[in-house]
Amino acid sequence: MGKGAWNHNTHYHRLVLNSMPAGATRALDVGCGEGDLLAALLPVVPEVVGIDVDAPILQRAADAAPGAILVNGDFLTYPFEPESFDLVAAIASMHHMDLRAGLHRMAEVLRPGGVAVVVGLAKPVSLTDWMAEAVGFGATRVMRSFAGYKDVLAPTVWPPPMTYAECRDEATVALPQVKYRRRVFFRYSLVWTKP
Repeated sequence: MGKGAWNHNTHYHRLVLNSMPAGATRALDVGCGEGDLLAALLPVVPEVVGIDVDAPILQRAADAAPGAILVNGDFLTYPFEPESFDLVAAIASMHHMDLRAGLHRMAEVLRPGGVAVVVGLAKPVSLTDWMAEAVGFGATRVMRSFAGYKDVLAPTVWPPPMTYAECRDEATVALPQVKYRRRVFFRYSLVWTKP
């Protein structure tokens, strides 16, 4: 990643790439924004699709990831074929929709053996949350000094509507055996393999 390409979202692209199932041929980026994850996926997956409700940001995605298929639409209602993706990723986009509905939709469009990866935002409320946020502030200063910083230009929702604990609990109901982890840069992650 070049200087000035880092932010709290691009930091977790490696998690998505490392979670990809072997032999994956089709990947979906939910809320693809400016297309940074699409660009990272294009060299390793034959077909990469990005969906976003914001039409202007999709033009940036087209510039960042030529060759990706871009869809202007709502992930919850767009008529993707069931079990048509090997990887479905959502970085900083699930708090823009109902989390349970989004997770169920991810499971629906994943092929058996496919992987869902969510890097999400949540509201800090507990002492543990605030301690993790403090570490995140310090780590952000370090990363910015070494890697620069790329602003996120896609529309944002702030504050996130759910707490970290609520997101964890919702995910464990929607995706049995999901792996939840609290992350440093103001994020949590969910990784789930469809049986």
